[in-house]
Parts: sequence; structure tokens; C-alpha cells
Amino acid sequence: MPLGRTYSIALVGLNGYMVEVEADIGQTLPAFVLLGLPDASLNEAKERIRSAAKNSGIPLSRRKITANLIPASLPKRGSGFDLAVTMAVLRAANDIKPTGRTVFIAELGLDGRLRPVRGILPAVMASVQAGFPDIVVAQANLAEASLVPDAKVRGYSTLARLALEFGADPQELALDFEPEDTDSPGDAGVEAGTYPDMADVSGQGDARRALEVAAAGAHHLLLTGPPGAGKTMLAERLPGLLPDLGDHESMEVTAIHSLCGLPSSPVQLLRRPPFESPHHSATAAAIIGGGSGLPRPGAASRAHRGVLFLDEATS
Repeated sequence: MPLGRTYSIALVGLNGYMVEVEADIGQTLPAFVLLGLPDASLNEAKERIRSAAKNSGIPLSRRKITANLIPASLPKRGSGFDLAVTMAVLRAANDIKPTGRTVFIAELGLDGRLRPVRGILPAVMASVQAGFPDIVVAQANLAEASLVPDAKVRGYSTLARLALEFGADPQELALDFEPEDTDSPGDAGVEAGTYPDMADVSGQGDARRALEVAAAGAHHLLLTGPPGAGKTMLAERLPGLLPDLGDHESMEVTAIHSLCGLPSSPVQLLRRPPFESPHHSATAAAIIGGGSGLPRPGAASRAHRGVLFLDEATS
């Protein structure tokens, strides 16, 4: 049996790294070994893959399966490697044709459906930059992944349909299964809503001038005064003074929001500067970001290229 080989992307923050997935089928008792510093969610992929392949009509080999994710020194986190490991194992068993330099990024459901993952935009960007423009994602991630210039993205809803495209025997596949529409975990890049207009402010000449200077020069701004003086009203209108984001800045901002997994629709690049206003009781993790495995950006990161408004900052 040949050695199966596919590719995927490991995200570390916003940075993506190419991961080569190797699969080998031995001659010993049944087992599934996953190597290459997988985390708990990736280790659980072994059971997801077995069930998904069986329910798709292409059950895995009953012999020992060894999958190795290279480079072994790079931690692999999340369920986005499910599809790449599955395709490598199917190739090792000669169930499909070689996949070439195609990159696979998707989670598998037990019924064989391809489920979306968050952070798909920075992952696709990293793949294209590494010279791997051919990418397969879950159908729910297709619109977001297609935002990346020069990316040749294909979306599939089931493992059976994908296996058919790569030469699997159609007589065995569960092609009649059509999953119901599933919500994406965060289709990043919805155009921001209309910001309040500075024309609504009456008077406040000095404060308006200060906001215009801050917007023009990307300066920090401290507003002080008694309650009801209009500090919050003025700060909420600062984003409306900022120009639209350029192509490069728009991709940066949209990639950050993709990692957040914020629900949104329709999918498009963020062209307006973001505005974040965390509550004054927000924790440090909520403002700065954090989390184990794939960290979620905090309010400060989500406000990149835009405005971070810390109301009641001294309270």
C-alpha cells in the first residue's frame, strides 16, 4: 500500500504554518496512532474519522493506521485537521487518487458531513503565501475562504462528495446523504453598521476639533469631564471620521474577526474601521485576549485599525 500524503494549516495566533500529513497502513492489529504533537481535540479526530468514513461508504482499513503531522515540533490544535488526516488515510488504502498539493481544512461530523472551523481566512491566506493555492473547505466556509486573492477554493458538504471528486468508487459511497444547512461558527467580515454622525453634535467645538485631529493623525485621546458632558457621545462618533480600510488593512481586520468566530452574514471584507467598547468591568482576558489552544482575540485586537473606546476607564 502507498504512503498517503496531504496538507493542512496549523494556526498560531494569526500566523499559519504548512503541515504535511502522512498516513501509513501497517500489517499489525487494528489501531489508530496520531503523531506530531496533537492536542486533545485533534486526538479525538481518530474516532470522528472512523465514524465519518464508515457512514460515507468508505470505511477505514482494519489494520494499524499511523498518521504523522509534520513538522512534529509544531503543536497542532483544533479539529481543522480532520479532513486532511482522513484523505491521507484513504489515499494510503488506495481508496482515492493522489491529492497532489491540495490543502484540506475542515472538521468532520460523525455522519460524514464537513463542518466549518473558525480562523479559515488566515489559514487560507497562509496557504496561498506558502504556494499552495488549491484548498478544500467545508461548504459553510467557502464564501469566507474565497475572499483571499489567488486562492482556488472548493467547498463540499460531505466527505462522500469530496471522495468522489478524488476518484473513490461511486458504487460504495453514500452520495444520497444531503446534510441540512448548518450555521458557520463565525463568517467573518460583515460590513460594519453605520456609525453615528458627528453632525448630530451641537456645539462642543473644542472637543470636535480634538476628535478630528485624533482621527487624522491616529492619536490617542483622553476625554474627561462631568457626567452628561457628551464624552461617550463624541467617542462613539470618532469611527465615522476615519477613512475606509485599504485592501491590505481590510484583510488584516477580517482575519482577526475570523479567529473570533463572530456570527455574521453576509460574508465580505471589513471595509470600515472597527469600533470596540468593552464594559468597564471586563476582565483582562476579555480586553487583551487569551484562551488555551487557539486563542481568541480580545477587544484590543478586534479594534485593530479602528477605535478602542474604554468608557469609565478610571472606575
